[in-house]
Amino acid sequence: MSKADRPDSPNARTRFDEAAATQAVKGAGKPDIEAGVAAIRNVVKTLPARPGVYRMLDARGEVLYVGKARALKNRVTNYTQVARLTKRLQRMVAQTRSMTIVTTRTEAEALLLEAQLIKRFRPPYNVLLRDDKSFPFILLREDHDFPQVRLHRGARRTKGQYYGPFASAGSVRNTLNALQKLFLLRSCSDGFMRGRDRPCLLYQIKRCSAPCVGRISEEDYAELVEDAKLFLAGKSTGVQKKLGQAMAEAAEKQDYELAAIYRDRLRALTYIQGSQTVHAEGLGDADVFALASKASSICVQAFFIRGGQNWGHRSFFPTHVEGLSEEEVLADFLMQFYEDVPPPKTILVDRDLEESDLMGEALSERAERKVALSRPQRGPRRKLMEQAQRNASEALERRMAETTTQARLLREMAETFELPEPPQRIEVYDNSHIMGTNAVGAMIVAGPEGFRKNNYRKFNIKSDITPGDDFGMMKEVLTRRFARLAKEDPDRDKGDWPDLLLIDGGKGQLSAALEIMEEAGVEDVSVVGVAKGPDRNAGREIFHLPGGREISFPPNAPLLFYLQRLRDEAHRFAIGSHRAKRAKSFTGSTLDEVPGVGPARKRALLMHFGTAKAVKSAALDDLERAPGISSAMARQIYDYFHPRG
Repeated sequence: MSKADRPDSPNARTRFDEAAATQAVKGAGKPDIEAGVAAIRNVVKTLPARPGVYRMLDARGEVLYVGKARALKNRVTNYTQVARLTKRLQRMVAQTRSMTIVTTRTEAEALLLEAQLIKRFRPPYNVLLRDDKSFPFILLREDHDFPQVRLHRGARRTKGQYYGPFASAGSVRNTLNALQKLFLLRSCSDGFMRGRDRPCLLYQIKRCSAPCVGRISEEDYAELVEDAKLFLAGKSTGVQKKLGQAMAEAAEKQDYELAAIYRDRLRALTYIQGSQTVHAEGLGDADVFALASKASSICVQAFFIRGGQNWGHRSFFPTHVEGLSEEEVLADFLMQFYEDVPPPKTILVDRDLEESDLMGEALSERAERKVALSRPQRGPRRKLMEQAQRNASEALERRMAETTTQARLLREMAETFELPEPPQRIEVYDNSHIMGTNAVGAMIVAGPEGFRKNNYRKFNIKSDITPGDDFGMMKEVLTRRFARLAKEDPDRDKGDWPDLLLIDGGKGQLSAALEIMEEAGVEDVSVVGVAKGPDRNAGREIFHLPGGREISFPPNAPLLFYLQRLRDEAHRFAIGSHRAKRAKSFTGSTLDEVPGVGPARKRALLMHFGTAKAVKSAALDDLERAPGISSAMARQIYDYFHPRG
């Protein structure tokens, strides 16, 4: 299938038959299984026996479940046979009040669209892959005479070769470190490279060939780039042979300094080859997945193998897995996982999946090449799978131990702060500024499973407050936060409302927070102020509660350590957000404030005039001659900098 034919492409969407979309039963409120069945039967009347995707919706139109079917009519009809459904599905049917139907050409397309919609809507009755971070890649750029090698996250818009995914930024840094030792490729930005008149420290420690000052020709650098591509593609044996020959030739010519350089690079390559904790020679590009389960908790362990090299591993803990078989969980997990990550040629799993052929077909369409799923039975692949299974079991044991400890801490917190029950969502607030400038408010979120980094929020302080007015900053942050909650989740059933607020500060900040909560009509969210103790020593914090009550803990109390972690994480996030804002303000330009001048026009003006100051003082005729600037835009820019009295 071509890229335009994928179910997530605009062209494909126009071909989906949505004639049966969103049919509802009126007057539905509380969960009622008869009303749910009636809503489903009303939709079944119009359904074709074709492949497609269906969405179960509640009375407010929120997505409860996304499913795919080979024959929509047959699959959806099953939900009307209540006695055959599991308790979980009965609860879902009782909440269903309407459905949305999308037909597709093939079942493989339906499978791809299902994963896309689950990722988008995150329904409560689907298995969800909870992961806060995108996967890092190595980017070897191809838009420069001396290509740069660097870590990359996000959309792949820059022209170049992308290698990944890696399990973590640490795995990328280790590989980049190896690339610098072996191939002396530059990692600096183009701007940094242009500004050099002598080599930087990386050249001195033999981690770069210094193309910035002409210490290597373009042809020789291109040869290093080709060697790096071979290494990243898993063809390190050829690179090793080439380095050995070069070392021998240099020694024969009695160029011992050059021979020593090749020797050091050869040693680095040998060390890298021997330091692999996962050996997968001959496997090529593959992902390995093993699942472990215990007491309704599931861990999926993933190994990433590229070119026969281990590029790291990561543990995942999918949610909403109650009542599902391990095979169903793994299949749903894989389709969501490859929604964001390009699939390799080989995917190894530790169990037989009912729809493995269909999944392979769907992923092949996405990758536009053959992708095969298989369960290894013997040999090196089986040993690799056993290693993944051990890692999955150990990761699950650690997770459950941490969860048990966390649950105990939350119970103790509820008793200490007189909460009705252990908090499921804790929000911690902090502010950061320097003499009132670049002020930022920060909110971090924690719960029974630990920090929820995808729920973190920063607040750029917008109101005109006195520099350094922490009370005013806190008022703006909390006012905006609870106004948004009241708008987006008025019924408090999405899990976004906090059970406890921790405010960085003493009695003053606590009083200000309580006043804001009262104005917002929020009376059932507990608030605690965290103040540094005497001499601002960690371990002597004082916790302020409404009504003037104060609590302190023994220096070695586990709950104190946990509360310190929460406060320190909020402080770290606030400081990081403030630094990013401050750095942006340093690189800002007066052109940013001109109406109608976006990044492209700003770049064109700076390329033409050299500086923002030159643009500001330019005559109208000069502005009109700038590329990409129309007469009307030139007049607008000129009038902005030369307002008429």
